[in-house]
Amino acid sequence: MKTLLKHSLVAASLLISLDASAERFLVAQKVEQGPVLEKLAADPAWSAAKPVMIHMHSGSGFADGKTTANIKAVYTADTLYLMFSYDDPTQSYRYSPYQKQSDGSWKRLTDPNDKGGDNNRFYEDKWAIFWNIDDSSIRGFKKRGCYAACHDEVTTKPYGNKYTKNSGEIGDIWQMRSVRGGVSLGQPDNQYVDSTRYDKDKAPDSGRKSDASTGGGYNEVKLVNGKPEFMNKDGKAANKGGTYWIKLEDRVPFDDSKFVAGDEVASVVVSKFTGDRGNLAGAGAWADGKWTYVVARKLTTASPYDVQFKDLDAAYYFGFAAFDNSQVRHAIHKGPVILRFAK
Repeated sequence: MKTLLKHSLVAASLLISLDASAERFLVAQKVEQGPVLEKLAADPAWSAAKPVMIHMHSGSGFADGKTTANIKAVYTADTLYLMFSYDDPTQSYRYSPYQKQSDGSWKRLTDPNDKGGDNNRFYEDKWAIFWNIDDSSIRGFKKRGCYAACHDEVTTKPYGNKYTKNSGEIGDIWQMRSVRGGVSLGQPDNQYVDSTRYDKDKAPDSGRKSDASTGGGYNEVKLVNGKPEFMNKDGKAANKGGTYWIKLEDRVPFDDSKFVAGDEVASVVVSKFTGDRGNLAGAGAWADGKWTYVVARKLTTASPYDVQFKDLDAAYYFGFAAFDNSQVRHAIHKGPVILRFAK
């Protein structure tokens, strides 16, 4: 009886272990025609793909810090497409806007608890993918995933730092900032991580860096003579049918007469990146407490900081993080997700 019980427990443990590892494998299905990004989950190309479910925790803003993400993958002869869908109780676009006060002055709304780069009140929804570029790029990534580059040593910041442990180790980051390009322009940001340690003056972002850009980006709107320098040409307040971003081509000089006390206007001007930093394309929307986002990238690029999907027989390891109205305090999962390509 004891032997039978022991074997049953071993079998149960094995099944649990297999289930836990099985949900980490994402298979990209081959399709002749890539999905139309703006159709999101409605594009028929996604019917061929089986989702992988990722349980996440410790995220600011999420209920009990938890959310669940479903990820699908398809690819064509030259492009990989990933679709992410995850629970998020609120749509957050209110990226530190300027607000007109009762006395006619303008004030930028900020998180009073932000001790430096830790805004959790007036920010934007984001997600990020962190790729191990190849088998030799980041030691420990195959077991630890993103944790291999997360470090919580005490610094002047109220949170940890991101960098690879050893010199020469590089990871590829795809980051969707909804206001600063991800939704406003349909372009996630292409970045990377290296082994640079934190330095308050020389390297405040530690190892987190951006791929080379030949143009585009996002720039903060400044206060000039007490008023925002620019506004959107439609003249709408962001909280009254306008947007919390200004596209560069829609930027016009600010006209204070169009706004009343309580109106909010965008504090950032956005335009598409060109060069390596602009290698990603995407589209997404929030509805009924859930984000759905599709991102596309060529299988291979010219950037030395990009993961290259040139060997379709290889496995590619990544981690996923979701941010709910949070600058840095994202929901995480343990271990990597493993992407493979079906033939």
